Amino acid sequence: MNVSKLLAHQASKNPDHEGIVTDSERISYATWNSHVNQLADSFRKLGVAKGDKVVLHMPNTKEFLVTYFAVHRLGAIIVPINAKLVHQEVMYIVKQSDAKVFVTHDALFEQVKDLPQEVDLLYIKTGREMKNWYTFETLLKDGSPEEISCDLTEGDEASILYTSGTTGNPKGVVFTNRNILTVATMICIEMTMNLKSRILHMMPLIHSAPLHLFLIAGTYVGATHVLAPTFSPEQLLKIVDQEKTTHFFGAPVAYLTTAKHPDIDHYDLTSMEYWVYGGAPLSQHDVRFVKDAFSTDRLMCVYGPTEAGPSGTLLSFDAQDTKAGSIGNRAALQCEIRVVDESDCDVKTGEIGEIVLRGEGNMKGYYKEEEKTKAALKDNWLYTGDMAKRDEDGYYWMIDRKKDMILSGGVNIYPKEIENVLSTHPEIADVAVVGVPNPDWGETVKAFVVPEGEVTDVESMCRDFLEGKIAHFKAPKLYEEMVALPRNATGKLLKNQLREKMS
Repeated sequence: MNVSKLLAHQASKNPDHEGIVTDSERISYATWNSHVNQLADSFRKLGVAKGDKVVLHMPNTKEFLVTYFAVHRLGAIIVPINAKLVHQEVMYIVKQSDAKVFVTHDALFEQVKDLPQEVDLLYIKTGREMKNWYTFETLLKDGSPEEISCDLTEGDEASILYTSGTTGNPKGVVFTNRNILTVATMICIEMTMNLKSRILHMMPLIHSAPLHLFLIAGTYVGATHVLAPTFSPEQLLKIVDQEKTTHFFGAPVAYLTTAKHPDIDHYDLTSMEYWVYGGAPLSQHDVRFVKDAFSTDRLMCVYGPTEAGPSGTLLSFDAQDTKAGSIGNRAALQCEIRVVDESDCDVKTGEIGEIVLRGEGNMKGYYKEEEKTKAALKDNWLYTGDMAKRDEDGYYWMIDRKKDMILSGGVNIYPKEIENVLSTHPEIADVAVVGVPNPDWGETVKAFVVPEGEVTDVESMCRDFLEGKIAHFKAPKLYEEMVALPRNATGKLLKNQLREKMS
């Protein structure tokens, strides 16, 4: 089995079933599969072959879904990249991945129209024809719909997803067909997907959770994919109401902003069977707020890094009210979890250690990064770099990233704990805590604070607020006021840039 065959199988078995729904089209599985063959045939005529890398730079559109499967059908390797990346970031991935083809959407063309043409690359875009750019529509029209058989095995490489690069240049995470099929199967079973499921895709499909867990899983069972190029609370409510969708994955902010929509009670959301959130936990207060606003008890949290497929843990419906903020009490199907110390021994209840995961969803490795692969994968266990502890009820609680831990005077300090407290201050808009070099203590805790409005003395305000809320040894000794914190295209904080300010 391979990823390409999932679509071909559904086109044969359920040809007239809705495969793709956009705001203007409804496309059956048979038509979707036919378009994939047409595009794959044109790619093949352009010289695209097994193992070639194809960079996919698109929002959630039908063209994304056609291109994704067309690349797989030829045995080539798909490299989806974030639509918000700037020129330099795009070119880094193009070169690092050894890409042969670059495919973009007309809606994003302004961002990439000046990519260097001297690069040995085939350029393709949707929309009207441009110099040196092939047009998607022409390639589709000129290709044959005759079925192309994909002979990839489960062990063959299928895709490369790039990490967000919060600690430097992004790393290319290589997945085989087996890796992707493993996590897709997990979601199909854990979240009861079937032919009647209607999956709403509003989070960018270039990320592993929307892509592997929901697009591939849904295709596996012949579900309908409802696409929206961008997220907005209004669109989310409207689409669920009109299309009677059953599954949605979103970041916590998607739920919190939608829950505040003044007309949320005017929409029928009862079709939804799984409201899934991930990327960060929701607090118990936020969970209650979202559940009340959405009138649902079908909220579920998933945890798992990109390198794990993603797979990891689940926080079920019935635990949301009492254990929200945790990442659940068990590993997902076909995955194992441990929390270990520096000697790879399991830590005791209540002690902090690193989460390690084992399962066939784990990546093959980092592209052209042998040493980093060896550091992350040991004896089939993925070392996530996520620090956590397990409570007496068996629930796992994330503490911080291992790389962000501060060692001051021989004591481990976790910045996230401090940030969580400071972020509750009504006059703090954003905050980041890092360790800066100290000749006597090793590191000193420093807070970078973005105030909400005008604040006379940020340091005094923070010190007073933290008094009695965290231990004195954890409290920042240094403060710096910022207009904004450095973040990448996906909104992740770039703490490496803050550390560089101090070096």
